[in-house]
Amino acid sequence: MPIKKDGSGKRWVEMELVVPGSPEQVWQAMATGGNSAWFTKTEIDEQVGGKISFDFGPNGASTGEVTHWEPPARFAYVERDWSEGAPPVATEITVTARSGDRCLLRMVHSLFTDSDDWDDQLEGFEGGWPAFFEVLRIYLAHFAGEKAASFFVMASTPEPEAKVWSGLTETLGLAAANIGEERTAPPHPERLSGIVERVQQDAKQRYLLLRLKEPGSGIALIGTYSSGDGANASMALYLYGDDAKARAATSEPKWRDWFEETFR
Repeated sequence: MPIKKDGSGKRWVEMELVVPGSPEQVWQAMATGGNSAWFTKTEIDEQVGGKISFDFGPNGASTGEVTHWEPPARFAYVERDWSEGAPPVATEITVTARSGDRCLLRMVHSLFTDSDDWDDQLEGFEGGWPAFFEVLRIYLAHFAGEKAASFFVMASTPEPEAKVWSGLTETLGLAAANIGEERTAPPHPERLSGIVERVQQDAKQRYLLLRLKEPGSGIALIGTYSSGDGANASMALYLYGDDAKARAATSEPKWRDWFEETFR
């Protein structure tokens, strides 16, 4: 959706999606640090004025302050130092129950500025969410409430993005994957086996989602996207169950080394 503006200087982007689960389950995933199960490592002090922090691994970190806390319906926070020289960005999340054990989730990112200098970043917020929202849908449908751990690995290369995608998917046994297929990757650095839940390709990025059976319950978000004159290859791995943290600690160095070696 395009950036919206009003006479006060506010400019914003908004996204809506319907997800499975009760309001309490969706709230847990969005507002209590459950973000680690579908987005990135997150810590939230669950009160107005509390601290919120996002750990994006190789992409840095961001912190903010909780500005509204109304379980399980409305959650808001502001990030004041999300980008050097930028005005604060405010995020509001609302959860509304729908029939059939579903919820309408609405997320709005707002900046208060008369300048259009940050419009690209606002559009980037909107463009970056769809893949993670797909992870959220799968998590809520199959793993809601389970203990979770996640990590993100990435490597940069001067090769064109389309070529990187072809190489990545062929190496992992995911070339020409179709939704609903079961695919199994080679055993090195670690076998990934599961059902293809989503395949997305456009001019800037490509990604697919596997709902994992091996090396245990989880979701793999594997993709490539253009960056400058080259491309980045990445994987976010979400693991579920009582042993999720231990499995993540074992898996992360294997995959980090593999991406660095494969795309150096």
